[in-house]
Amino acid sequence: MANLEIRTDGSARQTPPNDAALRQVNDPQSQVVRFPADAPLRLDSGREIAPLTIAYQTYGKLNAGKSNAILICHALTGDQHVANEHPVTHKGGWWSTIVGPGKPIDTDRFFVICANILGGCMGSTGPASPNPATGKPYGVEFPVITIGDMVNAQARLIDHLGIDRLFSVIGGSMGGMQVLQWCARYKERVFTAMPIATAPWHTAQNIAFHEVGRQAVMADPDWQGGSYYGTEARPSRGLAVARMAAHITYLSEKALQDKFGRGLQNRDAHSFSFDADFKIESYLRHQGSTFVDRFDANSYLYITRAMDYFDLEAEYGGKLANAFTGTKTQFCVVSFTSDWLYPTRDNKEIVKALNGVAANVSFVEIESDKGHDAFLLHEEEFFATVRGFLNAAAKKLGIA
Repeated sequence: MANLEIRTDGSARQTPPNDAALRQVNDPQSQVVRFPADAPLRLDSGREIAPLTIAYQTYGKLNAGKSNAILICHALTGDQHVANEHPVTHKGGWWSTIVGPGKPIDTDRFFVICANILGGCMGSTGPASPNPATGKPYGVEFPVITIGDMVNAQARLIDHLGIDRLFSVIGGSMGGMQVLQWCARYKERVFTAMPIATAPWHTAQNIAFHEVGRQAVMADPDWQGGSYYGTEARPSRGLAVARMAAHITYLSEKALQDKFGRGLQNRDAHSFSFDADFKIESYLRHQGSTFVDRFDANSYLYITRAMDYFDLEAEYGGKLANAFTGTKTQFCVVSFTSDWLYPTRDNKEIVKALNGVAANVSFVEIESDKGHDAFLLHEEEFFATVRGFLNAAAKKLGIA
């Protein structure tokens, strides 16, 4: 597990944490826009954040008419590094399968923007950022945020870039929630939208999984009430367990069974211990231990809470269709058959609401056994859907 050094005599001691991720908070390796203290961002809770920093990446070029901009909204554990090498992991971007020259989201044609969300830990203002009132990291003094707050912060970035209307807003999972929020709050600014593998609200089951993760983080003694910054410890064990629990929800039962089954990890028989006997155990432990090197535990708490609060129907008077009244946005809603985290029935609720206001909407359910994570993986039908939808819309606007 992270932050443990095993001595030659077999004993262990805590070692100084790897702060490669936390260094991105104040010195992100991406573009940054800073809004001053006299331009606060008012939150849905009634509180304000100022100053405000938004870290972001762009790919491709904005055309003369500023009509080819696509905003990509990232999911819970994502960030702004969509299609470039990640500065902490040194791996490829999280959506490099679909974003790039000649790819379905073609950066030879489109100007692609992705911002680290408000509350994140890769340069945008979040719990690890300095609290102007104290000069120390906010920790749990950071105000609780919503998906709407994330979108309002993104709108400031789009204003800063001088873009009046986005050609498209695209995102999966929590990114899809942001897409829906964009289309509800900024109807005139979104020409097309692709909410993918998402839902218009968080279910009780979704909230339950998040609560298990948050309790794992807060039960870790190294969490220190959220005030671990600047100390020699991080709640790595708790965050790793949270990641392990969440990662199970991203995969389908068939995908887990096909990939791991009851296979043993580097052994021929059971060890009769609590070591990682099974391949699935080893896989989950690896997912947990690598996650803590690139993510801040407090950010995890805040972002999962924002997702739990998301309920577009409640926000618009108990009728989801009200969120889209008067919309002229063209929608393409995408779901995956084996996604049990945000199943097709939830995506169909979005389609039903859009049909209720006579919106321009298409719906595609893609056959896949990869579970919720299918939108991040190699799915040819999904690639074709994205390419076809964007190409048809670009033709209407005369985008070459």
